[in-house]
Amino acid sequence: MQRLFGIETEYGITIENKKNIDPVQLSIELIKSYRQGDFRPMWDYDGEDPFRDERGFRASELQEHPDERQYQEQDRQRNLAYNEIKSDMILVNGARLYNDHAHPEYSTPECRSLFELIAHDKAGERILRQCAARRSEKLHREVLLYKNNTDFHGHSYGCHDNYLMKREIEFDYLKESIMPFFVTRQIFAGAGKVGIETESGISSAGFFQLAQRSDFFHVEISVDTMHNRPIVNTRDEPHADAAKYRRLHGIVGDANMSEYSTALKLGTTALVISLIEKLQIPDSFAVNNPTQTIKEISRDQTYEWKLKLNNGRIISAIDLQREYLNLAQQHFAGEDSETDWVLTEWESVLDRLEKDPMSLADSLDWVAKKWLLETFIDEEGVSWDDPWLQSLDLEYHNINQDKGLYYGLQSQGSMRRVVTNQQIEHAIHHPPSDTRAYFRGKSLNKFSADVKSIQWDNITFNVKGKPVFVCMKKLADPTLAAEYNRVLNNSSTVESLVDSLGIRN
Repeated sequence: MQRLFGIETEYGITIENKKNIDPVQLSIELIKSYRQGDFRPMWDYDGEDPFRDERGFRASELQEHPDERQYQEQDRQRNLAYNEIKSDMILVNGARLYNDHAHPEYSTPECRSLFELIAHDKAGERILRQCAARRSEKLHREVLLYKNNTDFHGHSYGCHDNYLMKREIEFDYLKESIMPFFVTRQIFAGAGKVGIETESGISSAGFFQLAQRSDFFHVEISVDTMHNRPIVNTRDEPHADAAKYRRLHGIVGDANMSEYSTALKLGTTALVISLIEKLQIPDSFAVNNPTQTIKEISRDQTYEWKLKLNNGRIISAIDLQREYLNLAQQHFAGEDSETDWVLTEWESVLDRLEKDPMSLADSLDWVAKKWLLETFIDEEGVSWDDPWLQSLDLEYHNINQDKGLYYGLQSQGSMRRVVTNQQIEHAIHHPPSDTRAYFRGKSLNKFSADVKSIQWDNITFNVKGKPVFVCMKKLADPTLAAEYNRVLNNSSTVESLVDSLGIRN
């Protein structure tokens, strides 16, 4: 895949058989359960600017869900500092764990390997499950975590896939080229959902749609992520040399339980970005009215998934995806084993979706979930508008491997996997060895007492009572990252580390 990419996942959180909870406080305490002992906030918020827009300006404000005002008022009553409410932690595997808008969020470390990224995504589930178990023990009630995107009361929370790409690509071209792909990607990347939902709640519960997030997109492009959500996000936070790179911050995807769905979602998107960098996407792909089309595809019960392009052409989502696939095959076939895996599976999935979508019940989340729900409907004699189905929908995403419906299927050997339990266990404790995440995670593991502050692209060490700042923005270059990682491995003290790197502050 040969580019830095990662996943940020916000988890739904509640307490079993308890209606009134404070999700912010619950998330804070859950995250603090990661470590035994005192919480030491180290995240460095300097340099973060979610208002900066890739179109060349800085937004004056961000749109917020109306409930955010309530959370903000509650936060003012907590008598906690901002960094305590956020409870930011960098983990020894290079990942970030923190409270984001009343949800615990796990952000994987940056990876260069597709399957290593899948292992780190699954490692996040297991880390959070362990935190939930510790918290449940203290509360004497079970803390429940769901890797999904909706609470069925009008709230949607995100799973964002991120890709480092060339800055030189004009944003308008990027937007027009990626939009049709994002609108149609849900036919294999959707997690499935019972009913139609808006910010006001469920408006129709009588059928099943492909994706959890498609109901919640209202504009084509914007810097916002929480309200008036855009299909293409314009936040300009490259976490790298801004003269060379931008970060495509994809907020349009569902949180996938299936390893296969996640791998296909990320792998195909990475290849489309490579096509965009080569300026290979024609303007004939442009979709008419994307915000309406993304909903229509998700809700289409015929599975024909027809859409209209700007040039007047009517095409199916499958055939539009095939046009992206054909270009990717022409340009990238044979590059490496992961790329060839993506190309092969992309073609296979599109063919099977056209012939019989339900044949993919062992691979795609939306198909597996639909099969479960249809089986339940047949056995219990209920209809699609029965509230019971929403509960089952939610339980598909329960990350407790003893209770979650997805994990029930996996334990039976009914879900296709792309990584092993051993790879996931390794990812819990170890960062990717070929990115700057290694430098971040191993610095924390090796010199924890000497780390003053830390974030994605810099670390500040306390060296003999003085702060020493190490900027990692240029470590997007794998050669430089490898050099920094080598020096770190060979350094026995933080003083020798900064000396060997030639850093003087």
